[in-house]
Amino acid sequence: MQLFDAAGLSDGAFEQILSFLRAGGVIGFPTDTAYGLGADPFNESAVRKIFEIKGRPEGKPILLLVDSIAMACTVCDLSGRAHALAERFWPGPLTMILPALENVPSIVTAGSGNVGVRWPSSDFALRLVRALGHPITATSANRSGIPSSVTAVEVCEQFGESLELVIDGGKLPARGGSTLLDLTETRPRVLREGPIPESELSEVLK
Repeated sequence: MQLFDAAGLSDGAFEQILSFLRAGGVIGFPTDTAYGLGADPFNESAVRKIFEIKGRPEGKPILLLVDSIAMACTVCDLSGRAHALAERFWPGPLTMILPALENVPSIVTAGSGNVGVRWPSSDFALRLVRALGHPITATSANRSGIPSSVTAVEVCEQFGESLELVIDGGKLPARGGSTLLDLTETRPRVLREGPIPESELSEVLK
């Protein structure tokens, strides 16, 4: 396993990370909520590796990180209420589950036709997305049934040699993850409580 320091990353090291992702590799990297497993969502074999690494059944949509509302619109149907929420809470810890566009592989949606999308307030994650030019996966870097990782050490301990490349962004502030809101039905549903309370979401959705 290779370990890189996000704070002191050289241009050459960053290009090495990008090349690894473009070749179908999976990385562990810091976001603003927890460490995630990053891969090219349009590379089905790379996404399959995520499920293998996590030991997770392919039953839940994969989270995608974007760097703008415009990029979100390239992978999902951003309704009027989703757009209003994005304007209010992005970049930040709000993941919205929305109908996926046809270009999103079914393995990413887990056959549901839906996808989780978030614009994080994380310098390193945004640098990755912008350099790739499209979204990156960011499902939590933990084995199924184990709490999310908030340090690179925890990522390494959980995955060992099954993960070839990890970026150390220091200890992250919380283990709970983002607020998860399902907007695929008529009535929005909070699937996971997070930093953004339901009361604040309701104010925008009124």
